[in-house]
Formats: sequence, C-alpha cells, structure tokens
Amino acid sequence: MSERPATEPTEPTELTDPSDVGGRLEAGSHVLALRVYWEDTDAAGIVYYANYLKFIERGRSDLLRHLGVDQAALHRETGVAFAVRRCEIDYLRPARLDDRLEVRSRLLDVRGASLTAEQVVWREQTELVRAIVRIGCIDPAGRPRRLPPLVRTALAATL
Repeated sequence: MSERPATEPTEPTELTDPSDVGGRLEAGSHVLALRVYWEDTDAAGIVYYANYLKFIERGRSDLLRHLGVDQAALHRETGVAFAVRRCEIDYLRPARLDDRLEVRSRLLDVRGASLTAEQVVWREQTELVRAIVRIGCIDPAGRPRRLPPLVRTALAATL
C-alpha cells in the first residue's frame, strides 16, 4: 500500500462574490446551474416532481440575492419575509440522474406587496419545466405587507 503524501490543510476562502455559488445574471434573467443527484430522483430514475419546486426556489432566492435583496437581513431588520402565494407549474419533459440543468428566473411584475416570477428549468436546449410563481411580502403575523421601498426599487429596476 502506498503512502499518501502529507499535505497542509488549506484555509477556506470567503466567498464574497455571489456569482461564486449563486449563478449569474444574463440578459435580464438569473441563471442557476444544477446537477441532478440520486436524492432528486424517484424509483423510475427521473426527478421527483416536487424537487423542481426546490430547484426553482433556489433560483428565485439567488435572483433576489443578485438584485441586492438579502432575505435574512431583510427579515432580521424589518420582520418581513417572502412567501409563495401561488405556483402554476407545467412539467413538460423529465430530467434524469446526472443531468446538468439550468434554472432561468426573471421577474414579470412587482406590485405593492408582491412580485411574480417566471422560472424555466432547461437541460441544454430542452425546456423541462415552466412555472409562474407569485410571492407575497408578509409581516411576522403572516399578513400581507408592502414591499420595503428599497426592495421595491431594486426589483422594479429589472422590469
């Protein structure tokens, strides 16, 4: 048995650029790359339908982050949070283990207390899933609350 050379542990680096892990903005949309793992699939070896909701949630969260909306800080400082009010989703084609996917997210509408996003999951040039998601801004009691002015301005600038 050969010995492995001793190596010095490397210091973790701080990720200061959200594009390091959270996708990128491209032509008015946010693009998040994902890979399909075993945990994402069902007994037939295809992505379990509910997991697409996780994929689009990640894409939407990273879209907001790229637009300057830090949801954790927003909740901590103002008490408001975002909650899905409506999700209309069409499953067009399946994804399978090891597929490399892209979640493309873009804002369609920003209103007083809500926003609407279109999110599409792609595998190369094939559209797999299309969703329209309405997100409401809520207070700590779960009641609708107007978007904070800075958030509204940041989001509306992308339309």
